[in-house]
Amino acid sequence: MSRRAEPAVGTLLLLGGRSEIGLEVATRLAPGRTVVLAARRSDELETEQLRVRQAGADAVHVVEFDANAMDTHADLLRDVAERHGPIGVVVLAFGILGDQARAENDAQHALDVITTDFLAQVSVLTHASKLLRAQGSGDLVVFSSVAGVRVRRANYVYGSAKAGLDGFASGLSDSLHGSGVHLLLARPGFVIGSMTEGMTPAPLSSTPDQVADVVVAALRKRAASVWIPGTLRPVFFAMRLLPQWLWRRMPR
Repeated sequence: MSRRAEPAVGTLLLLGGRSEIGLEVATRLAPGRTVVLAARRSDELETEQLRVRQAGADAVHVVEFDANAMDTHADLLRDVAERHGPIGVVVLAFGILGDQARAENDAQHALDVITTDFLAQVSVLTHASKLLRAQGSGDLVVFSSVAGVRVRRANYVYGSAKAGLDGFASGLSDSLHGSGVHLLLARPGFVIGSMTEGMTPAPLSSTPDQVADVVVAALRKRAASVWIPGTLRPVFFAMRLLPQWLWRRMPR
């Protein structure tokens, strides 16, 4: 594993400008950078802009971004690079948890989860990796989940989307080897935040700031993947060995 002091130089693009985890990552990488926050209703991101600016960003801009409007992804990335200089770091922090019970009976809702959490991510990653390859440098940060390591009955729609994303990002990471572009695949467990509000935290839960600390440290080491917390890696290795009759009873 090669090492360097800091992630790639250049503009930081946060796709999911309201994401708690994404903003925690952005504030840690903000000093001395231009930061672009991308989200729907981007004109309502004043609080997020101020937070990143106070963290030391040279400039903070916003751009309209609809993850599911996949035909806009290429233009968005190109426009950000043209307006704000070479992109150093792209953080994919958008996604939805969805409602498992609803998805089991409502095919459209299941498709909505899969579209946002897998297909839209594939689109962004394909366009972003092409742009960064042309630059010869850059970092991609992708958030998978332990939910995709072995998909559970309790959240199989969300879990299957993350399983697909995990596989795609792992393969893309290998394809980028030697290109100057680095992909970090983060696999957090249960994260206590707005996305999981009202849910009972699972064992070995993390907070957005804890996830961001680990992600930024892993970026600086050019790690290919990271589990958050690290103790989940051996736990899920063991879980892969559980018999199916027991696994299907596992909670979220």
